[in-house]
Amino acid sequence: MKIAVIRQRYNPFGGAERFVERALGALAQEGAEVSLITRSWQGAELREGFHTLICDPPAKGRVARDRSFAQCAQTAMAEGGFDITQAHERIPGCMIFRAGDGVHAAWLDRLRRVRGPLGRLGLSLNPYHRYVLAAERAMFAHPNLRAVICNSRMVRDEIIHYYSVAEEKLHVIYNGVDLDTFHPDLATRHRHTVRAAHGIDDDAHVFLFVGSGFERKGVPQLLAAFARLGAANARLIIVGADRKLDAMRRLASQLGIADRTLFTGPLQDVKPWYGAADTFVLPTLYDPCPNAALEALACGLPIITSTACGAAEFVGEAATGSVVVAEDISGLSCALQHHCTTVEPFRREAARSAVSQLSLAAMAQQLLELYHELNG
Repeated sequence: MKIAVIRQRYNPFGGAERFVERALGALAQEGAEVSLITRSWQGAELREGFHTLICDPPAKGRVARDRSFAQCAQTAMAEGGFDITQAHERIPGCMIFRAGDGVHAAWLDRLRRVRGPLGRLGLSLNPYHRYVLAAERAMFAHPNLRAVICNSRMVRDEIIHYYSVAEEKLHVIYNGVDLDTFHPDLATRHRHTVRAAHGIDDDAHVFLFVGSGFERKGVPQLLAAFARLGAANARLIIVGADRKLDAMRRLASQLGIADRTLFTGPLQDVKPWYGAADTFVLPTLYDPCPNAALEALACGLPIITSTACGAAEFVGEAATGSVVVAEDISGLSCALQHHCTTVEPFRREAARSAVSQLSLAAMAQQLLELYHELNG
């Protein structure tokens, strides 16, 4: 089996890249010949025996960058004699598309709800959004498309709603979690030492946010909701890189919570904070199914997330967490308060159990079954 996997760039913090690496591992077990079509894949070593096809045409600006890569990748797909082509970008002509970034049309609809009239007009006129929507539409309508990997039921339903793709083409394969690495035992190893290193009391309730793209993932709303929280001993930890990091620090100061909020910046290893935290919070405006939320559940942390997050599908009961409307700051604050006052040992067991079937091996098996089905 000769397979091409297409991803424009490697980001060491990216969930899509981790999925690609795991998919490559699954293919390696089957002895498949795998080529990675990419503009650059820096900072990571591919497994031995994989081929890298560099598609790096010169381009200025986001639209030209994405369009030129798509055209180059389409040429590589056509000339490579591949049995299967799996794209992680919106590239018309691929056989499999993994909708790891969700549905752009759905994201824009959600973004319009929180923007004013000028902001909504700007979204409509933005050339990059117009390009992505056109590429998304063309890809879903292309006759070569035989399967779409959706990382949540939410994404599957959005693809049906916006593009009327036949349901039999849509396959929900959740991101795999390393259940041995992300485990409730992290609390035993890290809770006291991490808290002591940052001056956090053992009995403080620690809320943890992990993610980049602060506007999309709801950091402004989280800060506003945390400021309304009556629990003086609660702490908020925000892990992630964002160009608005300094602005969020200023907002925390304006809200009077700077002394109870810690911005760590990006971290290569978040596991110690999973061990130190009590509740994971991601009130995102839109997120297909973030790895961080699944990892937090695997570590035994109940989560607070939004109705616009695919991980909400794992919050089936109060013990596992809470689901709120991202824009509802009062509702989010109430959820924070609830978790502060109802800490129970069984929560960790319930959270862990919610994702106990999402092992890396289970994800790899689902991928292999799909590849074999498509390859006849």
